Amino acid sequence: MKFCFGDIVVVDDGNIGVVVKSWINQKDNSHTYEVYVRLAQDIREYEESEIERYMVRHKYLSEEEMEWQYNAVHGM
Repeated sequence: MKFCFGDIVVVDDGNIGVVVKSWINQKDNSHTYEVYVRLAQDIREYEESEIERYMVRHKYLSEEEMEWQYNAVHGM
């Protein structure tokens, strides 16, 4: 799974949310997530392809943080 509980994500063309539940569909091995979307004040369901990881952009990242962020995005 690419995302886990507590990950901050971007959904619906720019809305920020937090992953609150994730599971794998046993029939087709797809990943599904429930995300609390702040502006909607609602929990919504998304497929993995509909979610982007929120990337830290407001501070200098150390080498370790850059490596973690790269691995998080590229599934390593």
